[in-house]
Amino acid sequence: MAKGFSEFKYMTFDVVGTLIDFEGGITTCLAGIAADAGVAIDGEAALALYRQARYMPDAGLFPDDLVRVYMVIAPQLGLPAEEKYGVRLRDSASAWQGFPDSAVALAELAKSHRLIAMTNARRWALDHFEKQLGSPFFATFTADDTGTEKPDPAFFQKVFDFVASRGDCKDDILHVAQSQHHDIGISRALGMTNCWIERRHAQKGYGGTIEPERFTAPDHHFTSMAALAAAVRESLKERT
Repeated sequence: MAKGFSEFKYMTFDVVGTLIDFEGGITTCLAGIAADAGVAIDGEAALALYRQARYMPDAGLFPDDLVRVYMVIAPQLGLPAEEKYGVRLRDSASAWQGFPDSAVALAELAKSHRLIAMTNARRWALDHFEKQLGSPFFATFTADDTGTEKPDPAFFQKVFDFVASRGDCKDDILHVAQSQHHDIGISRALGMTNCWIERRHAQKGYGGTIEPERFTAPDHHFTSMAALAAAVRESLKERT
């Protein structure tokens, strides 16, 4: 049996893909570039190309790497292969929206748990994402802070060290994320309790997120942040 929600002091969150709709942000920007160029693109096809390009060996930190990614995928989408459009794609991150349920759910969860952001995005991008989400976090960790990216265990260790400095440990953390590759698999390997937010439950494939080598059955599973918040609410009622 997985630990109940009331047994945790902290909830750690993947941000891009779990709380922020990066797929919608990327496809909307690419569609705008396509419209300017007088062509049309298929969003899912664009995400598949993005996924392949994003995880090339020479990839840089996100979302700065979107300039390089654009130059790789533009010819395959019939878009102009000009760096200014790559810059446009990168800068679009500052306007990416949270999923409709993200901010409300986080505000509710912050009443009962300390929320910690764990994102492979750079600090400048998280600054924008936080505003979209209502600034709910007790602490935040980015690729700039950790010097690495998930699923590297070293990223998680930074968070473990932080909670240890407060007299707590990883057993006090519920890790919440949508990426099987970046979060669910590694959190299980590190002995954490996890919660999979299956954002693409109504869609086929992995979209813009790398496919995991193997599927990891999560401890908790929801298709939205709203459903997680509701489950936590009911759990706390039962406790009282």
